[in-house]
Amino acid sequence: MSLSYEIPDHASRAGHGHAALHLARAASLAPSPHNSQPWLFAEEGHDHGFEVHLHGGRRMILTDPGGREALIACGAAVFNVRMAVRQLGFRPTVELLPGENSRCMAHVGYGVHAPATPEEALLARAMPHRHTHRGPFGPDLVPDTLLDELCDHARVEGAELRIIDESEKLRLLVDLVRTAEALHREHPRHAAEILRSVGPDGVPVEACRHHPDATLLAGRDYLGYARYWVRPSRRWTGRTGAVAVLTTLHDTRADWLRSGQALQRALLHAAAHDVKAAFHTQPLEVPALRAEIRTHLVGGTFPQVVLRFGRSTHTCCTRRRPLTAVLAHDGLPDRW
Repeated sequence: MSLSYEIPDHASRAGHGHAALHLARAASLAPSPHNSQPWLFAEEGHDHGFEVHLHGGRRMILTDPGGREALIACGAAVFNVRMAVRQLGFRPTVELLPGENSRCMAHVGYGVHAPATPEEALLARAMPHRHTHRGPFGPDLVPDTLLDELCDHARVEGAELRIIDESEKLRLLVDLVRTAEALHREHPRHAAEILRSVGPDGVPVEACRHHPDATLLAGRDYLGYARYWVRPSRRWTGRTGAVAVLTTLHDTRADWLRSGQALQRALLHAAAHDVKAAFHTQPLEVPALRAEIRTHLVGGTFPQVVLRFGRSTHTCCTRRRPLTAVLAHDGLPDRW
């Protein structure tokens, strides 16, 4: 039931407890905007507790000016930590935004001993197999029963996953995503920030092989295909997959962290059933367009993530930062 990885000898020699290394490895497998990995982890004592911190220096300033998406990513990391604690046979105790440190997103401790449930074991095993998809999905549809299960999982964490399947609402969402993506492509600095996220330590070039306009929802133009007037060689509008919006009742920092946990819980359940997700959060990065989605698509709740679910035989893994770069033992560095 454990994660399949080896703890580097140099990480052990750095003084980290084995449990903390286990939790850090799990946390680092969470999704983040363009694989920015905007987090640092701190070990409290020697396997007495674990903290997830926001790494402000790794936030994408133009894509995520308010830091909302970075906090959602940290929330996803918190959920992975929770599942990793359950793998060790304890119930996690979680405090969001503890203390006065504005960059400390959560403290996770070890509660009472209790074996993981079959569902928790399933989610934990799925962590190394969850990968973000970009481009068209395969022709196989996601069953409605599984979509219902994904909605249930999000609801457990205090969020709502709303499947957008009504034609009128879907057309509106498609238009809003396309409008936002067009604004980003026309902004030179924003386009440059997206381009800088591509590479060995960010989004792999292989993951960007499809034209960003190959599906119903416009994708990120990582390589400048659309900017340089290259039309998609093929358009798979029928392989867009199931479109959904993750929402919360409120829009505080705590809600962003909770939506990240809800997102990751749904993503892991999907991954356990060979379903991947693709993200289209462009309109949520433009305040006026986010307001349009809130007003016309999700009943006044706050949209946090726009995504698609589908199946694909193509998997593209993104590299993670080494544990020695993300886990601190004797407090966090002064500058980060």
